[in-house]
Amino acid sequence: MKHILKIFPLHIREELNKVFEKLEGKEELEEIRIRVSQPMMFLTDKGEYFFSMEEGYLTKDTKNAYAVTSHDISDMIVFISRYSLFAFEEEIRNGFITLEGGHRVGLSGQAVFQEGWMHTMRNISYLNIRVNHEKKECARRLISYLYKYPYEKQSVIYNTMLISPPGRGKTTLLRDFIRLLSNGTNEHSGLKVSVVDERSEIAGCYRGVPQNDVGMRTDVLDGCPKSSGMMLLIRTMSPQVVAVDELGSREDVEAVAYAVHCGCSILGSVHARDLEEVKKKPVLREFLEQNYFERYLVIDKKETGERSYQLYNAKQERLC
Repeated sequence: MKHILKIFPLHIREELNKVFEKLEGKEELEEIRIRVSQPMMFLTDKGEYFFSMEEGYLTKDTKNAYAVTSHDISDMIVFISRYSLFAFEEEIRNGFITLEGGHRVGLSGQAVFQEGWMHTMRNISYLNIRVNHEKKECARRLISYLYKYPYEKQSVIYNTMLISPPGRGKTTLLRDFIRLLSNGTNEHSGLKVSVVDERSEIAGCYRGVPQNDVGMRTDVLDGCPKSSGMMLLIRTMSPQVVAVDELGSREDVEAVAYAVHCGCSILGSVHARDLEEVKKKPVLREFLEQNYFERYLVIDKKETGERSYQLYNAKQERLC
C-alpha cells in the first residue's frame, strides 16, 4: 500500500498507515472514497467503513469519522500529479490517473468544455482510489476451455467473451487469462498477445511500464480507444490474440469484425449480468447475431465472495 499512502496529506499518513497494517490479511481493500467536507470512506470486501483520525482505525460510526477538507484534496492532487498538473492534462481529461503499482485514481469536479469536448477539469473535489489487486492463477482452472486444439503445439483459442456486471472480478480474470496465454502452460505453447488497455486497468501501466504481470509475449497499447487500438496493434504487432476490456460501442463491433477477419483470436469482456442481458442491449446483441464469439463465460459472485462460472458455446448452449 506504500504507493497509495504517499498520495495522502502528510498530517494523516501515520494514522492511515496503521489502518493499512490492521487491514492486511484480514480484509481486501477495494476503494477509498475522498469527497470534500464528507467522511473519508473505505470500501472493503467485508463492507463500508469510515476513517477515524483520532484513533487511527476504521469505524462504522460517522460521528468520529475524519471529514476531508479542500486543503487535503489540493495536497493529494499535487502528490498524485507529482507537482505538475500540466503533465497529466490528458489523464485528467480522461478522468483518472494511474499510480505506481497499478492503482487508479478517478477524478471528478468542474468540467471545462471547449467546442463540445471536455478540455480539462477544475476544482477537483472528489477522488476515487481504486486499489489494484493482482490475482495470479485465478484463471488456471478455466484456461483449458479457451483452447481449440488442446494437444497441438501452436494452440489457437476460441474467440471468448467474459460477461459480468462491475465488481465481480471480470478484469482480474481477463488479466490472468492474458498472462497464461502469453507465458504458455505445460500443455500449450505461449501465444503473442496484444492488449488494448484504454483505461489502464488491465496492465496498469505507469510511465509506460505494466505494473501487473501480463506475460512475456504480451504487447500493451495504453490509453488508446479500443476500436482504433485493436486495428493498430493488428497492423503493427502481428498478434495471435487481441485482448480488450469492456466492449460496448458500435466501433468496437467493427474492430472485432476486423480482427476476426484478419485471423486473430479475440478475448474480450462486456458489462452484463448474463447472456439474456447481452441480447437486450442493441450494440452487444450484434456480437451474438454476427457469431463473432465462440465461447461465452458468465461470471457470478456469491455472498461469500466465491466466484462461479457458466460456459456457453457459439449457439449460446451451456457447456458446463
